[in-house]
Amino acid sequence: MDWLLDPFQVSFVRQALWAGILVSLLCALAGTWVVLRGMAFLGDAMSHGMLLGVALASVAGVNVLFGALLSAGGMAFGVSVLSRSPRLSQDTSIGLLFAGMLSLGVIVVSHSQSFAVDLTGFLFGDVLAVRGQDLAGLGVALAVTAAVAVLGHRLFVALAFDARKAYTLGMRPRLAHFLLLGLVTLAIVASFHIVGTLLVFGLLIGPPAAAALWARRIPTVMLGAALLGIASTVIGLIVSWYAATAAGATIAAVAVGLFFLSALADFARRSRRAVA
Repeated sequence: MDWLLDPFQVSFVRQALWAGILVSLLCALAGTWVVLRGMAFLGDAMSHGMLLGVALASVAGVNVLFGALLSAGGMAFGVSVLSRSPRLSQDTSIGLLFAGMLSLGVIVVSHSQSFAVDLTGFLFGDVLAVRGQDLAGLGVALAVTAAVAVLGHRLFVALAFDARKAYTLGMRPRLAHFLLLGLVTLAIVASFHIVGTLLVFGLLIGPPAAAALWARRIPTVMLGAALLGIASTVIGLIVSWYAATAAGATIAAVAVGLFFLSALADFARRSRRAVA
């Protein structure tokens, strides 16, 4: 069993493990609502639409987190405004903003000869290069996300199951919607510069979707998503260590793979019940 522990004897792998655990907890809290609300496309659009803000911030010499926050926030605000039109569905609004912001981001990148390496980091991250201050930032983001998730739980539940009924009960679904967008934005922005948009989106959707197939209560889904995310991090780091693959991409692949295993197990369970 020593071979399982050998990779974690190295300091930068241990740092990556802690980063993966914090991102898993962060994505479990936000990703559960993304899955329950059917916001996966929005999450994908926000994670990749951030390229415009990141590119502009990099060219201007500003902290890329500031640019990412502005882009993700702009995406969330734009979707909220455009979705109010009776002739535009939310998917259409998201698709238009996604394509527009990503295209502009690529244009900015194409005019900066020095941004190519940063673009690779934006998409795939470098979880093995995590520093102590990165872990501290993730810890702060996790604390804020947990506080919002607890305080807004009743609002989020009402919004997730019936927005119109929530409105009649005075549950303020519009406020809940903006808070939820803020929660997703925080999770994505806090994590992308460390692990890349690929890993963020994989952990944001995969573990909560897998847990939702088995759990009936929302807190249970969150707990299951957190455990599956941590398991994906541990397995992914071990596999990448011995197979010499990209750590972030391997973790994301494991997270998605665990979802499909969960879906197959759920299908087998339902089939047995149908036959019985």
